[in-house]
Amino acid sequence: MSDPRRSSPSVSRNREPILAVLRRVLPQRGRLLEIAAGTGEHGVFFAPAFPDVEWQPTDADPDTLASIAAWQEAEPAPNLRAPAVLDTTTRPWRYQKLDAVLCINMIHASPWEATVGLFEGAGEALVREGVLVTYGPYRVAGVHTAPSNAEFDQWLKGRDPRWGVRDLEVLQELAARCGFGDVERVPMPANNQVLIFEKS
Repeated sequence: MSDPRRSSPSVSRNREPILAVLRRVLPQRGRLLEIAAGTGEHGVFFAPAFPDVEWQPTDADPDTLASIAAWQEAEPAPNLRAPAVLDTTTRPWRYQKLDAVLCINMIHASPWEATVGLFEGAGEALVREGVLVTYGPYRVAGVHTAPSNAEFDQWLKGRDPRWGVRDLEVLQELAARCGFGDVERVPMPANNQVLIFEKS
């Protein structure tokens, strides 16, 4: 029988730097919703570091749930919930009164409507002072932060013209409309960034 677990090479490279930021910004207890959980590798790595946080992985693609569930079976954590389908553009979200929302590598690899749904949905679902944490490549003042990001942007648009590296300032404006304060930006390896938005 084949192993349903999918694997992303980038996870092994980025999980430690992302975890270092999460240890600083996530609550010690509460409820976290992981958006676009993908293969499921991030959840099984991060959740044990926050034993008092109920960790709920979701993805818009039902086909990914088997991989997420298989990773959970291989590396179980008592606070890690079974994966569920969630499309950010469909609201209200079934999860409310959240303390944190985590979204890794979705904003650039999905239509803009998914990002709008992410911020609007998180703005509705998070409690006051809850955090929305995103990770990926972003442009600053309309400029790519590295030539490799510009090449990646073209590759993304070649796969789907609705995809692409987004402007930090546009995300900040969207976040403000959805009830978030100023963004905190943390540089990451490979010209990526973690963005932290706190619900006002």
